Amino acid sequence: MKNQNKSNNLVENSFFFFNLLSRSSADNGGLINYLIKLFVFLEILVIYCLLCITFKLNNKSCLMKVFVTGGTGYIGSHTVVELQQNGFDVVIVDNLSNSNIAVLDGIEKITGIRPEFEKIDLTEADKVEDFFVRHKDIVAVIHFAALKAVGESVQKPLEYYRNNLNSLMNVISSMKKTGVKNLVFSSSCTVYGQADVLPVTEQTPRKQAESPYGNTKAMCEDIMRDVAKVEKEMNLLALRYFNPIGAHPSALIGELPNGVPNNLIPYLTQTVAGIREQLSVFGDDYDTPDGSAIRDYIDVVDLAKAHVVAIRRLLEGKNRNNYEYFNIGTGNGVSVLGLIKAFEKATGEKVNYKIVGRRAGDIEKVWADTSYANNELGWKAVASLEETLANAWKWQKHLMK
Repeated sequence: MKNQNKSNNLVENSFFFFNLLSRSSADNGGLINYLIKLFVFLEILVIYCLLCITFKLNNKSCLMKVFVTGGTGYIGSHTVVELQQNGFDVVIVDNLSNSNIAVLDGIEKITGIRPEFEKIDLTEADKVEDFFVRHKDIVAVIHFAALKAVGESVQKPLEYYRNNLNSLMNVISSMKKTGVKNLVFSSSCTVYGQADVLPVTEQTPRKQAESPYGNTKAMCEDIMRDVAKVEKEMNLLALRYFNPIGAHPSALIGELPNGVPNNLIPYLTQTVAGIREQLSVFGDDYDTPDGSAIRDYIDVVDLAKAHVVAIRRLLEGKNRNNYEYFNIGTGNGVSVLGLIKAFEKATGEKVNYKIVGRRAGDIEKVWADTSYANNELGWKAVASLEETLANAWKWQKHLMK
């Protein structure tokens, strides 16, 4: 507002100056003097216009607002930070079913900007549409909001289908009605099922998912693909990411699920912290070197940065098709037991764990071929596994203060 007032004052002063020059020139009857003074005025006007353009370029957020669903969640909050640090304005919607409003405090401490927030359940279509109508300056959406625990989805399939499918359809429907054209979707490597050949590429055939959670991701991708066929002006992009772990290096945000964690790392760190008694490793009889399942663990900040790259790709019209998908991982497979050893090495802490039976819905092994994302998006995961695990422990210690 302050900058706008300054701009308005400059305009008023410029025209006042021009009027004075005109009267002075008319009084003196000097055409040459009048033209010289007119030239000076035009120079001032050009400078003012350049200042306005510079101001807008330096304040891209006023032109580019990104709507982040699930933005107080684990990956969402880290992505909000990266968006803000790259000049975007952000508005978050979350129902806080598996996150905490205090995450906004951490985001603000990191970036100096408190993102706008609204508590909305995205399965309620009328509320989603009302949100889009009230936020006419949104240029892109990143859709994280979803139920996401593999094991839980096996026990509650209807809840997962209802939530994950309806929320996406409501978002896309409201985008269509209000003219928002760009969507980045939080997909998953679970769409590949247990691939026959590793690492998986974007050309790897999708298989029947091993869990309802994985199936919802595949179905959401199908919805996006089919919408893109008829809505030629919409740009839809799915990031199939592998296993995000770690926390922001500041230890001001990280993974903090409500209740008992379903993911490996928060359960591991809580076990080391004494909050949980023991970590369960699900299966040691897989066809892997040490018998435990293998995953591609990616640092959450690296993953967040991939979303910024994806948003820019759509906004700058660099997408090759109006529906695209990319693998987002490190390209390295690490076993669960190997991850535990890496954590102990990175932190000097011992992990109390036990081997238990396999968990329903888990696949044996998967890791990514990221060459397409590396080359096409110009993005690459850079954090080491040790650095990532050290940040996860740093976050857990921050929570215990």
